[in-house]
Amino acid sequence: MAAEAIASSDVVSGDMIFEPVLEEGVFRFDCSASDRQAAYPSLSFVNGKDRDTPISTRTRPSYTPTYQCARGQQIVKLEFPAGTSLYGTGEVSGQLERTGKRIFTWNTDAWGYGTGTTSLYQSHPWVLAVLPNGEALGVLADTTRRCEIDLRKESTIQFIAPSSYPVFTFGPFTSPTAVLVSLSHAVGTVFMPPKWSLGYHQCRWSYDSDKRVREICRTFREKGIPCDVIWMDIDYMHGFRCFTFDKERFPDPKSLATDLHLNGFKAIWMLDPGIKHEDGYFVYDSGSKIDVWVQKADGTPFIGEVWPGPCVFPDYTQSKVRSWWASLVKDFIYNGVDGIWNDMNEPSVFKSVTKTMPESNIHRGDDEIGGCQNHSYYHNVYGMLMARSTYEGMKLADKDKRPFVLTRAGFIGSQRYAATWTGDNVSNWEHLHMSISMVLQLGLSGQPFSGPDIGGFAGNATPRLFGRWMGIGAMFPFCRGHSETDTIDHEPWSFGEECEEVCRLALKRRYRLLPHIYTLFYMAHTTGTLVASPTFFADPEDLTLRKLENSFLLGPVLVCASTLPDQRSDKLQHALPKGIWQSFDFEDSHPDLPSLYLRGGSILPFGPPHQHIDESKPSDDLTLLVALDENGKAKGVLFEDDGDGYGFTEGQYLLTHYEAELQMSEVTIRVSKSEGLWERPKRRLIVKILLGGGTAIDTWGMDGEDLQIAMPSEAEVSNLVSASKEKYKIRMESAKLISDAEKASEHKGVELSQTPIELKSGDWAVKVVPWIGGRVISMAHLPSGTQWLHSRVEVNGYEEYCGTEYRSAGCTEEYSVVERSLQHGGEEESLMLEGDIGGGLILQRKLTIPKDNPKIFKINSKILAHKVGAGSGGFSRLVCLRVHPMFTLLHPTESFISFTSIDGSKQEIWPESGEQFYEGNLLPNGEWMLVDKCQGLALVNRFNVEEVFKCFIHWGTGTVNLELWSEQRPVSKQSPLAISHEYEVIKIP
Repeated sequence: MAAEAIASSDVVSGDMIFEPVLEEGVFRFDCSASDRQAAYPSLSFVNGKDRDTPISTRTRPSYTPTYQCARGQQIVKLEFPAGTSLYGTGEVSGQLERTGKRIFTWNTDAWGYGTGTTSLYQSHPWVLAVLPNGEALGVLADTTRRCEIDLRKESTIQFIAPSSYPVFTFGPFTSPTAVLVSLSHAVGTVFMPPKWSLGYHQCRWSYDSDKRVREICRTFREKGIPCDVIWMDIDYMHGFRCFTFDKERFPDPKSLATDLHLNGFKAIWMLDPGIKHEDGYFVYDSGSKIDVWVQKADGTPFIGEVWPGPCVFPDYTQSKVRSWWASLVKDFIYNGVDGIWNDMNEPSVFKSVTKTMPESNIHRGDDEIGGCQNHSYYHNVYGMLMARSTYEGMKLADKDKRPFVLTRAGFIGSQRYAATWTGDNVSNWEHLHMSISMVLQLGLSGQPFSGPDIGGFAGNATPRLFGRWMGIGAMFPFCRGHSETDTIDHEPWSFGEECEEVCRLALKRRYRLLPHIYTLFYMAHTTGTLVASPTFFADPEDLTLRKLENSFLLGPVLVCASTLPDQRSDKLQHALPKGIWQSFDFEDSHPDLPSLYLRGGSILPFGPPHQHIDESKPSDDLTLLVALDENGKAKGVLFEDDGDGYGFTEGQYLLTHYEAELQMSEVTIRVSKSEGLWERPKRRLIVKILLGGGTAIDTWGMDGEDLQIAMPSEAEVSNLVSASKEKYKIRMESAKLISDAEKASEHKGVELSQTPIELKSGDWAVKVVPWIGGRVISMAHLPSGTQWLHSRVEVNGYEEYCGTEYRSAGCTEEYSVVERSLQHGGEEESLMLEGDIGGGLILQRKLTIPKDNPKIFKINSKILAHKVGAGSGGFSRLVCLRVHPMFTLLHPTESFISFTSIDGSKQEIWPESGEQFYEGNLLPNGEWMLVDKCQGLALVNRFNVEEVFKCFIHWGTGTVNLELWSEQRPVSKQSPLAISHEYEVIKIP
């Protein structure tokens, strides 16, 4: 059919044309037949022919997108019934349900990201729409280029990316699970992981010697804390050169690997894409010989700064380069390497305002993936292609072992080659809470194998935060603790005995559940189902479940967690889906561990809590936990194989379907069906039937035999439940709670723990940390969903100094809260802080969101003479009030500073301008603005020109400082220094 388009000189719009592809219910949409013919190959589809080959069906799409093409951009919009919930968009921070959000697919090194960061490490141009009736539909914009996904309008999806690209809809189908299964037929399922990779992983930047690695592993075994994997960050290398080992700190990696294997540990080592530009370095020499490097526009190799210094970057878009990299990986594996960690592969480049290589760089890609293109075309798939090359190299090294690759950067479809984690998160409660939504969101976008850095990467965790995070993280598909350099130790025993015990309980719980988790991964690999899914998957029609962010499902197991510091899990009112949900534990319940429920109608297999996977044997006792449904029935499944290799693809496995049925007060548990060539192991089978309140009755026999268990009378059940509840109560009351080591300070009558203070009113949500520099760590503009400023607690963000020197007094001192008015509800919100900066001086700052103009965020700052000695004539030392905000550039190549100077001249300053001072007649005439052309927004900063003597612009890596400087002079009680200024976000044409 032809699109009925409205054309003008520069705009074409209309309904998209469609054809059915892949399978029933999947449709491809293009702007026109010519656009369909001109579309670039797909890097998301497993088989590009599936995308391009129509199928025969009488079904027509339920929802047809509209399009508008203007100025080289293609805008696609789909509208759904009111009450539709939106999910997906891949690796994104913030809320689970995405209505009101806008993100940009542009893989970005986003260290310490916040809830409003709009581009993280991966790109998934995909949205899952769950309709009010519980049916669901998925939408994929099949483009590798930067894509804006705008969900700010309720029940509406809008994609904006360079023309032209096809859009695919999957469904509507009867459930969200059916949509994700259909998506997996297009983009592939998750690789089948080796079973050891589902254990606990311990990592740090860095365990800096083989001696320290052995010490960490020995401590796990001595303390009886389960662990399977130890990780080596970049410091194992010789001068950060990939595929090398430091001869002093890691002199014999093979010997280290042998020792680790004997103690039940696997070792994973990091490989980055940046290859040191150095003649004589074998990787550089071999790559240069066959011309593998990404090129600049002039055809010479691009050189960018990363950890080793000047680096070149492999062009993974070429098959010859992927083969070259795979051969390096193959040789590297022979050092005893069990898995590989691909980091920095957005690709991240230092000393660049964009944090990556220029978009004008050239990739000489194979024709089947798009041919020779500039970097803007391949940027978002660079990490996926690197992970693919690494995966293929590991398969070359040993065809009888399953590769394990972890990648930071990725694209929709990268689950075929690698697991992922949620990047450089922060050690705080907000990131703990957000980690649940982030893991679920990745699963809803086709990547079920993910998890956060447990405890947080950036900053220091507290004992309670770490213990609580381990309790939740032990239930995630990927379970790894990791922390950055210059932080305190973050191993499970690093936070005191109480936290250590909670971590031990949490990880033993995970290891008991590994038979179930491994089965979930097998089903995900073979059918495209999820490992972890949102709670609403249990009842997609229940609108009250759709925004739950503190619980999730592992198959039929509901995990309910507390993500608030002062809220114990046993004191929570858990929101349960309809039906029967039986609480259970392993006699390990603790106020800092999540509560567990099993859905009625389910059978959950679990095993002993081994210290590592290699301890497990097919003959181990197997336990089935049974929760009967309303009809007295239940069923479950268990997958078993060697835990590695590909024998399962040839039938070398056992897939057992168990069922339970209540008849005449007796429950029979039997094997209803078996698949695979494996014989059933001779092992004891223990059956526990949940009765409610955490109590159960049990029996045992041999696996494969029918087992019967008599159900107690109602009175007996009541007594058993009462006893179980009393036992649970005693366990909770006697549990040793983890202390919260955050230090509280007294601030003029205000007790303040080290939790940021939030001002939230009108257009703004602002977070302030008084205990270090009075720093503003977040400035989020609510209407646009844009986080203009985001930093860690102890550095950057919005700071103020008392001198012209960088980081002079004012940015590290503890501030007192002398006045606060946090109304939350449309009233004026304000906060006044004071910090002692020495010499009798105080730096005072008042932050306000005015009631009469809530579009404004206002800051009034002063340096005041408080106790200046009479011997100095009442005057202080020479001071300058220097306002130093560091703003985040969401789109560095499309951001600039604009203002009109006092003399009337127009100024437009772009990142390549470097540092710039403006004073005298060139000073901005009372305002300047940070413009983001991509978003069509500008952050306007207005100030009093009578108070500001200099303005300073400094461009950093993905940041810009817009500084206001007062004059430099002594102050007295009668003559303080002051700067009053404000921020407002405006739309620009």
